[in-house]
Amino acid sequence: MDDNKPALKKDLPQVELPPSITVRQLADILKVEPVKVIKQLMRKGIMANINQTIDFDTARITAADLGYEAKAAKERKVSPPRKEKVKGRLSVRPPVVTVMGHVDHGKTTLLDAIRKTNVTAREAGAITQHIGAYQALIDGRKITFLDTPGHEAFTAMRARGAQVTDIVILVVAADDGVMPQTVEAIDHAKAAKVPIVVAINKIDKPEANPERVKQQLADLGLVVEEWGGDTVCVPISAKQGKGISDLLENLFLVADILELKADPDSPAEGIIIEAKLDKSKGPLATLLVQKGTLRRGDIVVAGGTWGKVKAMFDDKGKQVHKAEPSTPVEVLGLNEVATSGDRFIVLPDEHEARSIVEKQKYVKPRPTLSLSTLSSQISDGQIKELNIVLKTDVEGSIEPIKTSIERLGTEKTKAKIIHAASGSITESDVLLASASKGIIIGFNTSTAPGATQLANIEGVGIQHYDVIYKLIEDVDRTLKGMLEPTYADVLSGRAEVRAVFPISKLGKIAGVYVMEGKVWRDAQAKILRQNKVICESRVSSLKRFKDDVAEVLAGLECGLGIEGVVDFQIGDIIEFYRKERVN
Repeated sequence: MDDNKPALKKDLPQVELPPSITVRQLADILKVEPVKVIKQLMRKGIMANINQTIDFDTARITAADLGYEAKAAKERKVSPPRKEKVKGRLSVRPPVVTVMGHVDHGKTTLLDAIRKTNVTAREAGAITQHIGAYQALIDGRKITFLDTPGHEAFTAMRARGAQVTDIVILVVAADDGVMPQTVEAIDHAKAAKVPIVVAINKIDKPEANPERVKQQLADLGLVVEEWGGDTVCVPISAKQGKGISDLLENLFLVADILELKADPDSPAEGIIIEAKLDKSKGPLATLLVQKGTLRRGDIVVAGGTWGKVKAMFDDKGKQVHKAEPSTPVEVLGLNEVATSGDRFIVLPDEHEARSIVEKQKYVKPRPTLSLSTLSSQISDGQIKELNIVLKTDVEGSIEPIKTSIERLGTEKTKAKIIHAASGSITESDVLLASASKGIIIGFNTSTAPGATQLANIEGVGIQHYDVIYKLIEDVDRTLKGMLEPTYADVLSGRAEVRAVFPISKLGKIAGVYVMEGKVWRDAQAKILRQNKVICESRVSSLKRFKDDVAEVLAGLECGLGIEGVVDFQIGDIIEFYRKERVN
């Protein structure tokens, strides 16, 4: 063994691995269940089934995770490299296109024109009410459309690690021009690094002004091709059917440049587009196959649910027996309602499916990102770019803050404003920050209650500032890897002293009524007498009747002792605080 390797490695059993190996073969060599290998691969974002081939580096790292030191086999069998084998099986797949834009700019009407159906008439208020996935056949070529209620759904999937879209059609009304939701849609698409094809709709209207729209787009960094840029822009009238053929031709052109390919022969993998509970059929899920072919009878695992595909239906409700790459299908057979944005894979048997789903229940929640944690990651060289969603009180504050932030950093680390707007911090902002592994900075603005809850779930940090120089200073120190976390006292409970009991060993115990929040043992406490703080200490003892307890909630009475306090008076107010990280 190489003497330069850590001593710990000498105790690990060694195995020899070929340049490529299937998951099942690796499990046999390591003498473990295949599900253990699949689990390790899933932790690294690799959704592999039991028969899938992985390369040596992936196999070596997986073996190390399972307690083995892997070496390349001395004698390699003469066979084509894995890359060439995979390349030989790849087939061109249809592009997956998401339609985005401001409300009432004609997104669904455009799809109606393409699909020759009338979805709008069936939907309340002529506004898209759900996520739909549709496939159309245009001049012998298939194209898949995702019709979403907005960019939030697009980014919600990306926030869960699911990149579903190849191309974004940005619909902008020629009479309205660029609107706030248009800007948000552009920022979400840019953050996902997805090519944008602009469809300037409603050119049939007398007040239409396509040139003004092009200028507005240029101001946002989307310079159209005729102005020397690289953004494809097509004027259309979805209502009259004008320009639709030209738009489709450009979509296929962009798709050809992207060289979209997939292996149709492997077990299926893909994304849950939407899911619901049908009263008669049970759990239903719309799946978008991204790789392989999904067949009736396949065992599917999707996030925390699994099942056997009993039936599949295409977007017209017709029952189908298989779905190839880029094909959306509605599937019947999952044991629970799946979560939109979860990845799905096909496994060979139910035992492995149950095992993987069981493991998913013990996944730890994502830790909250803050400026100080990002600063630590920058210091360790883990990240090179600080993605920021900026929200301010007024439009006039955006440019000076954005300009100041983007001047910061070094050649190694930069700050990037991925979205900036005025107004309160919304759920859409949280999803964008989550998907981009970034943070939200609010300047003199508030956070919507729903956004706060979602931020806690997604692990997104929200920083509030009311002084620009402090904001800039913190971002600068973050980029330099120097920002230390700071904490603040957060009021979490209040109680009123209603009785005082002398206890010889402990001094005095206060009998209190908890008015709001809660009180807990070891909580930081402030005693207020006539609205003045007379003492700061901590809760040293807490009892309900004769029993020691960990905490007491509002509306209950209890007895408590405060460390170092020997004097309580009836009517004293005690406030209880917890430390909360603020960056």
